[in-house]
Formats: sequence, C-alpha cells, structure tokens
Amino acid sequence: MVALWYEQGDVKRVSPQFRFQLQLTKHTPAERCPTMTSLPDSSADRLKEPLVSRKIEVGGRSKFELLDDLKRASILLNDFAIQLLESEYFPATTESRTVNTIELTVRRLGYASGATTRQIVDTAAEMGLVSCPIELGPYMRLQYLDQPEGAHGVPPQTGQAPSGSITLMSDSLTADDEFPKGFYLRRIDGVLWLRGYRSGPEHIWNPDDHLVFISI
Repeated sequence: MVALWYEQGDVKRVSPQFRFQLQLTKHTPAERCPTMTSLPDSSADRLKEPLVSRKIEVGGRSKFELLDDLKRASILLNDFAIQLLESEYFPATTESRTVNTIELTVRRLGYASGATTRQIVDTAAEMGLVSCPIELGPYMRLQYLDQPEGAHGVPPQTGQAPSGSITLMSDSLTADDEFPKGFYLRRIDGVLWLRGYRSGPEHIWNPDDHLVFISI
C-alpha cells in the first residue's frame, strides 16, 4: 500500500475567546551553516545546496497563550494543526529554551530520487541531527515570519508535501496513522500557515522537499 501525504485545506482561524498578551521572540535571521561532511554521497552539485540554521526559542507559553499568539499574528491553522495543539501529546512547558534548527532538502541528505522517513531520519542522525520536539511547530511559525511564498503555478501533487512548504520532522506521537504526524509551515498568497499532516511509514519524500531537524 502506498503511503500518502494527507492535508486538510479548510481555513481555520484561532478562536477569538483567548485574550492573553502577545509575547513574540524576535526572529533571528537565518544563517548558512558550514558544510557538513558525514554524508552518504559526495556529489558536488548536492553539496552546493545550503543548510539553513535558525535559533528558535521554545517553551514558556501555555496552549491558550500560544493559540492567542497565533491569532494575533494572523497565522492560520488547518484542522490537523488544531488537533495536534489540543492533544495530550502537545506539552505546555513553563520554561523556555533555545534550540538550533537546521533546514535542508532530502537531496542534501544524499537522496536524489527521494527517500522514506526512516532513511531520512537515520541519515540525519549520522550528521548530528535529531527529530524536532512537537512543540517546536507553533514557536517556529511565530518566529519565522519572512518565509518565502510557495511556488506559484506549480500544480499540487496528490500525496506529497506542498511546494514551498517546510516540514518539521518529528517522531510519531502514536502508532495510529490517522493521527497527525507533525507540523509544516507555508506561506500562501501572503498568509502564513501552521499546518498539520498525516503520512504512513512508506511515504516517499521528494528530493526537493525541505525538512527541519534539531542540531545537537
């Protein structure tokens, strides 16, 4: 059975009932990382693709405060994102910490023809990269406000990550494939989105899909 990327497109705004003061951390401009060498393929063309590093402050906000922050920043959510935020699997940590995120493509990991999640995670681990905590999603969305627009005129591909999206690679929260696997970020017609997605273990990521890990 082919594992597909599932996405819900319903426009969802955060409920206006929350009235907490907005406290956004100043966005740190993205910096290019030095080239990493522990890669499965030494293709010169692939190594030219950049690694992008961003420092993100995570934690210190309740779920209600996060939802209010997203609403005040005019960030939209799909049903899967709301399901993740409201679930028992999403922690509300009282202490904040800084994490160093690394954005790179599947091709940059050495997979010119795409790869499964397990292949990607295993190769990333060899580079000193680990999966993102699920709570990173809304914090990164709130601090990464200058995301480029998704590619215009590119037809959507059924069962694939949307063009221009950035997926935060997280460990599965449950064995149920019907439950969202994690978050991804998009900018659509000037509007910033925090979206959730579902996929099975056999899903093949495209070589140009952009993924985010944590650098350890």
